[in-house]
Amino acid sequence: MNYPYLIETWPEFSARIEAFISQLGLDKLSLECDHCALRVNDADKAKLLTEQFSEHDEVISNNMINGRPILIIKLTQPLTLADKNVTCVELPYPSDKNYPVEGWEHVELVMPSTAQTCEQLVTELVEKVPTLAPIIAGETAIKVKQSSPKGDNERLANPTIAFKAEGICVKVHPLGIEAIIASELN
Repeated sequence: MNYPYLIETWPEFSARIEAFISQLGLDKLSLECDHCALRVNDADKAKLLTEQFSEHDEVISNNMINGRPILIIKLTQPLTLADKNVTCVELPYPSDKNYPVEGWEHVELVMPSTAQTCEQLVTELVEKVPTLAPIIAGETAIKVKQSSPKGDNERLANPTIAFKAEGICVKVHPLGIEAIIASELN
């Protein structure tokens, strides 16, 4: 897998993600897509992608999260998801987990909120999109994971709700990745 492959596979991935966002009812909220994420299974592929992205884009964060480097790359040429520009790519270096498919894996949507916990974020999300209640309650085939991932230097809470189905994932959180990165610098 390399940079040209990722660009080539983006249209199919983004079409699947758009359909999933619509299925979840999140399309009605007009949320910003602050970044998308890749999955790779070996460090050599991650290094190659880092080099290829660095040729025309900027690594704006290289942070240790859960014991492994996770890079955030600011794109000079944003990707497009529906009518939204996706300006950043998250490139996690591999962990012990082996992904069945390497390449694009998820997008992260920003729902502006003051939520400090997953419970608060779920409450706000279900108020805005009541049809998410049975999904979050585990009554459908869509998997839901709640987490509060945090880099070593982050100072802001950014609870996250992840919805997974058929090899793709949509995550919702209150703060965009660039706000989180800025918090690390202060």
